[in-house]
Amino acid sequence: MRQSVVITGGSGGLGGRTSRFLAERGWQVFAADLAGERLNAIGREEGISAVELDVTRPASLEAAVAQVSEATDGLDGLVNFAGILAMGSLVEIPVAEFERVIGINFLGTFRVNHAFFPLLHARRGRIVNISSETGWQTVPPFNGPYAISKHAIEAYSDALRRELAFLDMHVVKIQPGPFKTDMVDGMEGVFDRAVAGSSHFAELLMRVKKLAANEQAKAHDPLIIAEVVHEALTVRRPKIAYSVKPDRMRALLNRLPERLIDVLLKRVMGGR
Repeated sequence: MRQSVVITGGSGGLGGRTSRFLAERGWQVFAADLAGERLNAIGREEGISAVELDVTRPASLEAAVAQVSEATDGLDGLVNFAGILAMGSLVEIPVAEFERVIGINFLGTFRVNHAFFPLLHARRGRIVNISSETGWQTVPPFNGPYAISKHAIEAYSDALRRELAFLDMHVVKIQPGPFKTDMVDGMEGVFDRAVAGSSHFAELLMRVKKLAANEQAKAHDPLIIAEVVHEALTVRRPKIAYSVKPDRMRALLNRLPERLIDVLLKRVMGGR
């Protein structure tokens, strides 16, 4: 029987590379993403079916489940790449923007897994939730909205894994460091919007923006993530979590006492 998988964010940088990687290995791939030419294009590739999906809209989820159900009687995997980036102060970010980050990155993952669960249960399929290195690291200033959404993914994945173990189903976390994606490429614009909307931290955000520019220089090939997802879906006993190319300096920082981290972050980001 041909193995089937739904990949949200399935036409984006990481999701698109993973969709193609699995299709090349004989999987029936349902690349689920927002409507647009990028989704249409990947849907024309061999082994990949395009599924229009907005993870924040129940009606869109219902339609996506119906489409996939017409093509297969079960899923062997579900991979949650759909996500967005937001930067800014937690006392200045518009409430609607913060809710949007949580609504897509965390609640979107929850909604998708909830909606597709009957198809997954039919084949004891695996759930792969895409967290981030920020999901397990201490949270730096101005990365709160995104980090909070990924810390939520970590807790959700742990609880879900322990529940579905009783049904002989696996839940896996993947925690990428910096990779070449639209999210990383768009980081400058995200910071510019945060600066424009800040009354208290504009100068500091500009300094942090320069530090964050190193993300693009250190970004890795999305193929690495595709290979890890394939392993998580196919090995007999997948790891609980796959940490993939985390930033070395942030990983080392995370080992220090919290109060020392506070001092170092203030000194480095504050320019003193």
